[in-house]
Amino acid sequence: MLWEAIKLAFQTVGRNKLRSILTLLGIVIGVGAVIALVTIGQGTTDKLRADLSKLGSNMLIARPGGGQPGPPGGNDARSFTDRDVAALRGMKNIRALAPSANKTVDVVFGTSSGSVTVTGTEPGGFIVQDWVFKAGGPFSENDVRSGTAVCVIGTTVANELMQGFDPMGQVIRVGSMPCEVIGVLEAKGQSTFGQDQDNTVIMPMRTFQRRIAGNTRIATIAVSAESSQVLSSVQAEMTEILRETRRVAADEDDDFSVRDMTQLAATLSSSTALMTGLLGAVAAVSLLVGGIGIMNIMLVSVTERTREIGIRLAIGALSNQVLLQFLVEAVVLCLIGGLVGIALGLGLALLASSLLEIPFVVDMSIVVGAFIFSGVIGIVFGFFPARRAAQLDPIEALRRE
Repeated sequence: MLWEAIKLAFQTVGRNKLRSILTLLGIVIGVGAVIALVTIGQGTTDKLRADLSKLGSNMLIARPGGGQPGPPGGNDARSFTDRDVAALRGMKNIRALAPSANKTVDVVFGTSSGSVTVTGTEPGGFIVQDWVFKAGGPFSENDVRSGTAVCVIGTTVANELMQGFDPMGQVIRVGSMPCEVIGVLEAKGQSTFGQDQDNTVIMPMRTFQRRIAGNTRIATIAVSAESSQVLSSVQAEMTEILRETRRVAADEDDDFSVRDMTQLAATLSSSTALMTGLLGAVAAVSLLVGGIGIMNIMLVSVTERTREIGIRLAIGALSNQVLLQFLVEAVVLCLIGGLVGIALGLGLALLASSLLEIPFVVDMSIVVGAFIFSGVIGIVFGFFPARRAAQLDPIEALRRE
């Protein structure tokens, strides 16, 4: 009996193609919007996590002042000193430590020039930020102590500034200082904050301070913990040491910040997930509107087919069979709309992913859930018209023209 009801439902939908298509639009738009927004949101979250992981693994970043989320940079607050760095070197459970400072400087090679972020740091900086070398290698501790004019460049600098040349061993001019290229880094792409991480020149800290910055300020101190399990203890120890070296009284607030990048990633990811959920909820409202459209068209269908219903009841059809027939028609309409909406939503999400350069991540639980929910919409909003059809008096129904 159910199979016959399904076949009859498809025949009814086929007889009124235009009306069926218009009725389905609400469900199609609702399901498509939910699928597209949730898929785009999940892709954005995954890209956010991937971008933050490029900054370094199990990393803590200390900055002078209150500190704001964002890429490392200079700060007008009382900067860190070599004394602070020396005290932190004695910490346990750390893989590497690196002070750093940066400045945007014009870099020239031959007839090419460009504005580049120049960073002064120590060899540990390459470990902290998980840099991989495409060619050459990092500078040494001896280069840092002696202030040697050597540097490591990012992929963007190598490609755009040194087109057609092998960067290794070339001399570029950073500001007014000539600098020998001893290494080229693998590409990392844009950071979460929109900066090109590969448009960089990295040189020994002392060289940077003497020849580029003209001061001894240390803008950040980055620490890579041995594992995620010890991050909190390393963060607490780092805070305690810096309070002591910077002579912060017990009743005073820290004049620096120590941020856990994994916590920042979790915060940003949860914010993105919340926004995705809210947008998905707003899109789901159109499903309810589509359900009302289904109810409306089914009521019209009952009115148009009153005589047909009367004949079926008169020749022995049960009320439950009539109710099932109209309920199946409503569910079939919604499920067809759900399938079209899923295809539309995935197509829009794929297009948006390619335009926004985010991963195309399909959550099958959302897809299946949207399909099931469209069926539930058909049951809920189709029940009243079906019940109305089942309760018709056969004699009164047969009198209808």
